[in-house]
Amino acid sequence: MFTGLVITTGSLRLRSEQLAEVSCARTPERVLQDLAIGDSVAVDGVCLTVTEILATGFVAAISPETIRRTILQWASGEHIVNLEPSLRVGSKLGGHFVTGHIDGVGYLDEAIQTANAWEISFQVPDPRVSRYIVPKGSIAVNGVSLTVAECNATGSWFKVAVIPHTYAETNLQNLQPGSPVNLEGDVLGKYVEKFLRLRSTESDAIDALEVGKMGELANWMSGSGEVINPAFLAEHGYL
Repeated sequence: MFTGLVITTGSLRLRSEQLAEVSCARTPERVLQDLAIGDSVAVDGVCLTVTEILATGFVAAISPETIRRTILQWASGEHIVNLEPSLRVGSKLGGHFVTGHIDGVGYLDEAIQTANAWEISFQVPDPRVSRYIVPKGSIAVNGVSLTVAECNATGSWFKVAVIPHTYAETNLQNLQPGSPVNLEGDVLGKYVEKFLRLRSTESDAIDALEVGKMGELANWMSGSGEVINPAFLAEHGYL
């Protein structure tokens, strides 16, 4: 679990289709302090497991699914990535709950500098991501916790306001129009969606069951001569 508050940046290169090497030579102590093999680190918002610790970085395992779902599918050479160690019990939660499980990829539309912030907009063609984008909701862009300032009805386009400090300390400053980014929707929205879907499904199932039970009751009553009253219904499991 992460918060979306990036602590530093590093450079990533793929050693193979299964391993990524991350160097954080600028401020290695911010990442390597207390880091152990088996720990999780969010790399551009992707939760990766550390398999080897280096002098100024680490090696992490990656899966085919991770590559397919994230901007790692276009990785070549070295590129700058945002880094955040996993959330410790008792630590401050300054962003929002970020799982590190990327939903899909979006693309930079434009970045405009204003007096107090950078207004950055993205295109989101993947409905697996856009469905969770709502006004004033949380979104993780390359692992950075941001608030949706504006979006269209489907969530296929949204805008965020990024303060100068966040812009300067993350790789958001390196994006160009069309650049792909990792996107993770708010996990709370995913649970709400599932509960509503299950509630609807369960309601339909209960309605169908009750219709079936009442049909059986009507068929039985047609030849029994019994009188339907509260006692009868309770005895036969209808109350």
